[in-house]
Amino acid sequence: MQPKILIADDHSMIRKGLKLHMQLTLGFSDIQEVGTCNDLMRELVKKKYTHLVLDIILSDGSTLEVIPNIRRVYPDLSILVFSMQPAEIYGEALKQYGINHYLSKSVGEEEIVEVLRKFLHNESPVRQNIQHQDNPFKTLAPRELEILHYILKGVGTKDIADTLNLKMNTISTIKTRIFEKTTAGNIKELMELATLYNVNY
Repeated sequence: MQPKILIADDHSMIRKGLKLHMQLTLGFSDIQEVGTCNDLMRELVKKKYTHLVLDIILSDGSTLEVIPNIRRVYPDLSILVFSMQPAEIYGEALKQYGINHYLSKSVGEEEIVEVLRKFLHNESPVRQNIQHQDNPFKTLAPRELEILHYILKGVGTKDIADTLNLKMNTISTIKTRIFEKTTAGNIKELMELATLYNVNY
């Protein structure tokens, strides 16, 4: 049975490239694409997809905000995260949602095709060698990574609370945890660490 595939990425070139590879190299034809979290949620309602390839940051927000919802509503949907964000940080956090397929956009074409092939044939992923054992962001939980994204963009506590529908003291507590876990003394240090460990924002 042909998988029903949905690609969610905010760059149309990446969506088109993935779609082409899936069609020409792997022989799959049932593929749709979206560029925002809103379109992603709307598209999932329309059709029973079997596989979702998504980036962490879309033009209207972080998919870390919608993944828990997707997991709850579509428990059988296979998800592969295809992102520039470092696997040793985000890949670990996403395992909490049962997402074991993580593909870095920085790897070569052959590896991308091979990982996609395994994913779309429902084979288990290859264990990647995770470097940076001392990576300070590795211990952050998905919610902490989600809030980290806003902190690095310079969004204030109140605005983060409003955006995520959380209380301000919840955000403050999580911010404190982020600073403790990363041992960053202030925003500037946190941003320098993010740059050092390739955490994009």
